[in-house]
Amino acid sequence: MSLVAKANRKMLDKWKALGPRYLPFADAATEDLPLSRLLRLSMFQWSIGMAAVLLTGTLNRVMIVELGIPAALVALMIAIPVLAAPFRALIGHRSDTYKSALGVRRVPYIWLGTILQFGGLAIMPFALLVMQSQATGPAWGGPAGALLAFLMTGIGMHMAQTAGLALATDLSSEEKRPRVVALMYVMLLVGMLVSSIIFAFLLRDFAPLLLIKVVQGAAVATVVLNIICLWKQEPRNPVATRHERPTVRFGEAFAAYRKEKGTLRLLVAVALGSAAFSMQDVLLEPYGGEVLKLSVSQTTFLTAIWAAGTLLGFGYAARALKQGANLYRLAALGLIAGIAGFSAIIFSEPLHATNLFRAGVCIIGFGGGLFAVCTMVAAMDIAEKSDNGLAIGAWGAVQATAIGLGLAAGGLIRDVVNGLVAGAAPGAAMTAPAAGYSVVYHLEIGLLFMALAALGPLAARRQIHVQARSARFGLAEMPG
Repeated sequence: MSLVAKANRKMLDKWKALGPRYLPFADAATEDLPLSRLLRLSMFQWSIGMAAVLLTGTLNRVMIVELGIPAALVALMIAIPVLAAPFRALIGHRSDTYKSALGVRRVPYIWLGTILQFGGLAIMPFALLVMQSQATGPAWGGPAGALLAFLMTGIGMHMAQTAGLALATDLSSEEKRPRVVALMYVMLLVGMLVSSIIFAFLLRDFAPLLLIKVVQGAAVATVVLNIICLWKQEPRNPVATRHERPTVRFGEAFAAYRKEKGTLRLLVAVALGSAAFSMQDVLLEPYGGEVLKLSVSQTTFLTAIWAAGTLLGFGYAARALKQGANLYRLAALGLIAGIAGFSAIIFSEPLHATNLFRAGVCIIGFGGGLFAVCTMVAAMDIAEKSDNGLAIGAWGAVQATAIGLGLAAGGLIRDVVNGLVAGAAPGAAMTAPAAGYSVVYHLEIGLLFMALAALGPLAARRQIHVQARSARFGLAEMPG
């Protein structure tokens, strides 16, 4: 072997080792499902993360600050995609039982979701500009177009993500599935991190025409990424999709999962914690712009800071669970980190400390990521007699619904409080615009304490059970 060939082989071996060493849950790869194929499959998560950054990280600040749209209406539009969230478990079940002569059951749902997401993003910037400065036509035209755009994008995101995760579990072996699903969520955060940096760079000099180009470019990128993702991924299996095969009804499957001990308490904790972490999603960037006077580029970069913190949370979960840590206590640690992060953001306004604000955003991301991955694994751990896809679907439905309600409530509370204190004299205890944001952040801290109370009995009751399973379902198998 020549020196060049040896050097190439050595470099290739280093690249192969880079993923499992530095990327949480990258050890999910196997000979049948190598890391290269697994990462290509995860590209649908990149498109989901890119759309999430646009909806909750960039467009919400642009609509509130640059376009002057009320925060309550913005929060409502961003929360509209969550109307499809309760159906995530149903979407996953329908793709499980999909009947097709072609022998594929996941690709049709992923592709339909991709088309819906593309259509929503394509018309979104025009609808927003019409809503902001409509000169002709009915007054409801702009808001109706914007609501339609957000709804199409949201439905497409939920459909593509649910079916995509189901396809990932189909392609992986049974013992590797939890790690594969967790890796998919890591790649979602990677997509959010990278896209937020790109959007921050492109929108450093904001202009309406530039906004149209960026959002429609994201629509095209969605289709391109998902085509590459799906290429030769799902093997055809006409036996699994034949029309005459017996199938379990959704109600029966969900009833079996719901009867598992601890399920309802866990889902309550997921709902409270997810709502607490999400109420600020529509407010962080406007808070940075209105209160701390940050630019569009600087506030868009906040999403990158949040995503980096979330990845740190995932990485810490990987390390701790591999060492046999109790996943419920780790989830509680994520909630405590969230309390600290929101406290830092609250104090950043009176102290005029932008770096404290950024640190709070990072800590919130860390706590949210740690809480999300631990509760997801807990849902799968509880579902000993149910299908893992249904467990993930139920967890995702509760999480996404709580996030949507939290988004809507956050914007509404902010507007109501600022309206009540609009006439307050300078130096008063509560003055707009900081007052509305502060009330929301305090409410989020209260919800985090409620989530801690819900998790407590589970941590005490299931500690021995979880540790007993760690030998065969630990984070070496992701996660324990």
